[in-house]
Amino acid sequence: MLNKLAICLCGMLALCFNAALANDAYSIKNIGLDLAKDLAAEAVNACRKQGYQVSVVVVDRNGLVRVAMRDDLAPRFTLQISEEKANLAVMAGTSSGDFRDRRGDIRPEMNHLDGIIVMEGALEIIAGGSRLGAIAVSGAPGGDIDQACAQKALDKYAERLEFIE
Repeated sequence: MLNKLAICLCGMLALCFNAALANDAYSIKNIGLDLAKDLAAEAVNACRKQGYQVSVVVVDRNGLVRVAMRDDLAPRFTLQISEEKANLAVMAGTSSGDFRDRRGDIRPEMNHLDGIIVMEGALEIIAGGSRLGAIAVSGAPGGDIDQACAQKALDKYAERLEFIE
C-alpha cells in the first residue's frame, strides 16, 4: 500500500513539475524593422498621392514603436495620434475603426488611458496567422482615409506577409 502511495505521489510530482516548465519559453513572431519601414513609407506615399500630409506609426505586437514617419507638412500631433491608434489595434486585436464601432459603450473610458485613442485609422498586421503588430495613419481629413492609406500599404506587401512563417 505504501508503494502504491509513493508511486502515485511521484507521478503527481512529475506532472506538476512538467506543467510548471511548460511555459518557460514561448516562440512568438514580431514585425521586423525592414518590413515596418516599408509599410510606413508606402502608407505615407499612398496618402501623399491623394494630397494628404500624414504621419504613420508601426508598432510591434507589444505596442512598441518600430517606425514613426511624419510627412514634411504633417502636423506634429499626428505622430502621437497614429501611435495611439496603433496601440488600440494591438490591444483590441482588431482595426481601431472596428473597435470604435463595436464598443461605443466603453469608448469614453478607453480615451482616458495613456497611449490609446479610439479613432479609425489603424489596422493589425497579420502574417501566418500571427499578429505581428499594427500600422496607423493620422492626418488625412477622416479616419476612413487614414485607414485606406494603411490598407494600401498592407495590400502592396500582402505577398511578403503571406510568406512569413
